[in-house]
Order: sequence, then C-alpha cells, then structure tokens
Amino acid sequence: MKVLIVDDHDLIRKGIRLLLEGFPDVEVIGEASNGCDAITLALKHHPDVILLDLSMPTGLDGFTTAKTIMNELENVKVIVLTMHDEEIYVQKAIQYNIHGYLLKNSQTNDLHEALQAVYYGKRFYRTHIPKERLEKMFAEKEPKSPLTNREREIVRLTFLGYTNSQIAHKLKISPKTVENHKTNIMQKLGIKEKHELIQYALKNHIADLV
Repeated sequence: MKVLIVDDHDLIRKGIRLLLEGFPDVEVIGEASNGCDAITLALKHHPDVILLDLSMPTGLDGFTTAKTIMNELENVKVIVLTMHDEEIYVQKAIQYNIHGYLLKNSQTNDLHEALQAVYYGKRFYRTHIPKERLEKMFAEKEPKSPLTNREREIVRLTFLGYTNSQIAHKLKISPKTVENHKTNIMQKLGIKEKHELIQYALKNHIADLV
C-alpha cells in the first residue's frame, strides 16, 4: 500500500518513515509538514492511506486537510496519528468519517494493524475511550440502516463470499428465500450489481460485524 506521512515535526516524520519501511507491504510515497503540502502530494501521488497529524500550527489543521483530500480522492483512507486522546477529538474524527484513529504512543504492531485494517475497508480506532462508549459514538453518527437484521446478515455473508446455498444452510432458510431477500435488499438500496452490494457492505461497515 502507498502511504503518505503528514506531520509538522521532522523528527516524527522520519521516525514514522523508518517504521513503515520495516513493513514489507508498505511503500512511503511522500512526506508533508503541513496541510497544503499534504493536499498537493495526495492529488499528485494518490496514496492508499494517509497518516495524518491533527495539530499543525501552520496552515490547515488535520481535520480540514482530511476533508479536502477525501472530497477529491474517493478511495483514499485516512488514519489520524495524534497525541490527543480526548473524546472531543475522537468524536470529530467520527463526524469527518476518518477511517482510523491512533495515538502516537501506540506500539509498532498497532500501526501496522491500523494500516491493514483501513486499507481493506475496515475502520480502526484505538484510544483510551471505553469500547462501549466508542460504539455508541459511531451509532449516533451513522444513519439508521434501511435493512433489517436478517438482510444485513445476508449482506455480510455475501461480502464474505458465501453462495446463496451456503447462506441458506447457515441461516436455516431456503435458497429461494435468500434470493428473495437479496432482491428486496437491491431494491431498498437502489443497486443492481453484486459489486455494488460489496461496496455498500464496506462503506457501512457491515463487514466489521465479522
């Protein structure tokens, strides 16, 4: 995966780069010390993931930078890498649809896990906020799903690669019922192709229910 590092401290950027260069599946495609340079580099190199500091005294802050880049590059993933563990910052990251949130005092393994998670379409928030509170914050942000619990489960299993027959066996229903559910799901979501259903599962974190 191609990664862009954004932090206003040169020593921190170099330290992060050194860590990332130790990961066999990561390529650092650039560094930026401020939001404006980050936007320029992102639009030029199209990174898969951006590691982004929140507090950059010069120019744009991290949230504005993330929003600008994500509006321009649909497939880019953003991980906030910060010292701020206060709920107000995490809440704002959720509101901005930031994909990952990691503290700078985290372990090296946490950084690699975060990169892999967001790259493959999952969100990754590791803070000192209790898990129950964090889940509530996400639930308050996300709109109510138009799908029933059974329909969401069928979408999840479809995302995991189960066939209609396998889904039917797992849920103890008939393959015809699975087909009917999928037809209803497609109509509710206004989609026609299976790949659109997979994209919906990723975007709405249904895959996270695994």
